[in-house]
Amino acid sequence: MSFTASRRGFGETSGAALRTLEVDPRLIGMLVALLVIWAGFDVLSGGAFLTPRNLWNLSVQTASIAVMACGMVLVIVTRNIDLSVGAILGVTGMLVGVLQARVLPETLGLEHPATWLVAVLAAVAIGGAIGAVHGALIAWFAIPSFIVTLGGLLVWRGAAWWVTQGQTVAPMDGRFRRLGGGIEGAIGANASWIIGGLACIVILAALAMARRRRLRFGFPVRPAWAEAAVAVLAVGAVLGAVLIANSYPLPVGIARRMVEGAGGTWPQGGVFIAHGLAVPVLVAIGVGIAVTLLATRTRFGRAVFAIGGNPEAAELSGINTRRTITMVFALMGALCGLAACISIARLNAATNAAGTLDELYVIAAAVIGGTSLAGGAGTIAGAMLGALVMQSLQSGMVLLGVDAPMQNIVVGLVLVTAVWLDTVYRKRIR
Repeated sequence: MSFTASRRGFGETSGAALRTLEVDPRLIGMLVALLVIWAGFDVLSGGAFLTPRNLWNLSVQTASIAVMACGMVLVIVTRNIDLSVGAILGVTGMLVGVLQARVLPETLGLEHPATWLVAVLAAVAIGGAIGAVHGALIAWFAIPSFIVTLGGLLVWRGAAWWVTQGQTVAPMDGRFRRLGGGIEGAIGANASWIIGGLACIVILAALAMARRRRLRFGFPVRPAWAEAAVAVLAVGAVLGAVLIANSYPLPVGIARRMVEGAGGTWPQGGVFIAHGLAVPVLVAIGVGIAVTLLATRTRFGRAVFAIGGNPEAAELSGINTRRTITMVFALMGALCGLAACISIARLNAATNAAGTLDELYVIAAAVIGGTSLAGGAGTIAGAMLGALVMQSLQSGMVLLGVDAPMQNIVVGLVLVTAVWLDTVYRKRIR
């Protein structure tokens, strides 16, 4: 047998296995690319990349981009684009920073238990209102989304400066800072294992219910080995993430203060106290699950994909396309507001430069994750994985001391390559 025939046979076998597992080949491709990126940066950095500390920080840095990427998927699916997400994050962050650093302390008092909740709700409301305005202009006035959101980028970036005349607002409320990760925003080892165990139970239950539902309606199901493989991979990923988070210890000084503050004695060899999962990571995962259910299990989600597949047919079938598009942009704005909370909490300060170039990373994350710029196709999980890929590239280049201009060049090349690969893939499956 020739080498070409052997390679073709291997490819056909691999494709059949993926079809049996019902796994999107692009998702596998992204996972392989992510592993290659991690391995490459780890070698180039002398083993500094694949450490619990760096991976934990990488997950925290990815959170805000991943949250916005969830909304960007729905925007692009409807054949639109949003270039203003970074500017919305910036102006919302400044407004919320002023609210909790200057307004709420005067009305509720310093470090009031309700301050963080009021701030988060205000951020989501402000971002949602801005997004709704954009959506209304696009849907009801038929202004192209590129123009509306490009104008929004300029308007809201300027507005972020006018809020405080360019001054940085700090510090943030103590409870609010937990949204940004760090020592205050880590839930510890025990809580992490509990959440990880519950997540594994939910995954296994969801797989079992999906299989039972298919059998009940007479649909084909995966073989038992394929079902077991999917379950093992999903559970292994969850437990592996928890293990890595629990392998990153708190600084010695802080750990010592915690032990002594609890009335204990600091031992000679010290105590290992794990960070555990970060709050912003849990928030991003929660948003991803919620938006996935919204997109796949509701009438609104079906309307979004119908509009992306064929706007005229969707309109004729009775879908209120104008209202749906307005709601999609409102959701995008609300997620920008939530991402703003994560961003300013992580920095413990609100600056008018927050969110600069985030629109590039968010769009790239969605496209790399399999969302087609032609509309009608995209997954939330893919976009979140794309956000991790983009942040891994940036984090690795920072670790290697690559200049910011070169980082932008790499991101731009990756974005163009991702669009090209998506085009090639869609031509092959036609």
